[in-house]
Amino acid sequence: MLSQDLLPLIDAAAARIYRVVHETPLARLPSSIDGAAVTGQGAVVFKQEQLQTTGSFKLRGATNKLMSLSGPAAAAGVVTSSTGNHGLGVATAARLLGIDAEVFLSPQVTPAKRQRIVECGARVRIVGADPLDAESAARAEAAMSGRTYVSPYNDPFVIAGQGTIAVELKRQAPDLDTLFVAVGGGGLISGIGSYLRHAAPDVEIIGCWPRNSAVMYECLRAGRIVRVPESATLSESTAGGVEPGAITFELCREVIHRSVLVSEEEILRAMRLGVQQGFAMEGASGVALAAYLKDRARHAGKTCGVLLCGGNPSPAIADLLA
Repeated sequence: MLSQDLLPLIDAAAARIYRVVHETPLARLPSSIDGAAVTGQGAVVFKQEQLQTTGSFKLRGATNKLMSLSGPAAAAGVVTSSTGNHGLGVATAARLLGIDAEVFLSPQVTPAKRQRIVECGARVRIVGADPLDAESAARAEAAMSGRTYVSPYNDPFVIAGQGTIAVELKRQAPDLDTLFVAVGGGGLISGIGSYLRHAAPDVEIIGCWPRNSAVMYECLRAGRIVRVPESATLSESTAGGVEPGAITFELCREVIHRSVLVSEEEILRAMRLGVQQGFAMEGASGVALAAYLKDRARHAGKTCGVLLCGGNPSPAIADLLA
């Protein structure tokens, strides 16, 4: 799949998902905090997806996928796997659309996130040892039961739903020069990058990774999808492997202009900076902000966007920010 193939799907998503999703606002980062310059003498805007109904951008893709189902498919229900935010998005959209949902989680997902998914009306099943195991088990269950599997990232309708962020950004920040986006499975940056590549081709798309879990980054370096060792990271929602055959691999190759890796110390510092400014921050949002702070000298005088993709940190990480 190429980025141009996603354009009609993104337009269709933008025409229907706002029954469930709402448009999120922009905020500006001040030029200095406590006497230290943070903007590299340019403007910095935050796209605040942490203000989405579920506290994460994932509601967009989940809603678009569920709204694309035929009547019989919707009646049969859906199965998904998640590191937390996608499951919460599917559960929320399914409840509002009257669709049965079951979410497979790995033991790595915190009890707090599990409980939120259950409270949204979905059934939860804990399987395997890591997110890729949960994904494989969920796909097998969907195939056996005749239900639709809702991928966290490897689905054109999910990717198109995430791409509606770019539709909003094009309208909200027409002077945008650069956008920093955290990358996990690649669905978010694939959707955003595909739209901006054609609607605003001069915008530089920068993929951001925690150095401890740079899976898609290493796949792109290898030129194919590979299994990549990971270490613990504050960016819980971007952790996990990339599914073999994922359509996001080629899309990421096409739309990402530059990559930045950040350390756990840089992520935590960025998260604390965001919290200090009043933003709810999870690790993936900290990754994007940390990458901007690390790379800002390259963007002097430019308007940079930082995608705050979510604000749902686990309790242990929230304690570090208190």
